[in-house]
Amino acid sequence: QVQLVESGGGLVQPGGSLRLSCAASGIISRRYAMGWYRQAPGKQRELVARISSVGSTDYADSVKGRFTISRDNDKNTVGLQMNSLKPEDTAVYLCNAQINDINYWGKGTLVTVSS
Repeated sequence: QVQLVESGGGLVQPGGSLRLSCAASGIISRRYAMGWYRQAPGKQRELVARISSVGSTDYADSVKGRFTISRDNDKNTVGLQMNSLKPEDTAVYLCNAQINDINYWGKGTLVTVSS
């Protein structure tokens, strides 16, 4: 059974940093494309960053240069380092795994950027 559990969200001031982590179980995460999405109140879910099974990365234009996605294969986790956070980054951040054309999701972690 595939399970994805996010952690690391919280309240941070504009300009601050947070690091999110997605712990995967039931799969060897490095074998699959993994990603981070976010959903703000009243808005559609959007891709933030993703990393392929071979390590190539892709970012939303709004986070390029500020966010970095990475894998820790020993811990079977995928991380998202978020720097220079802005109020518009406020959202629930969800971890995603694409396995054989099936999308798996975690429950999400809330990131609030506010002074």
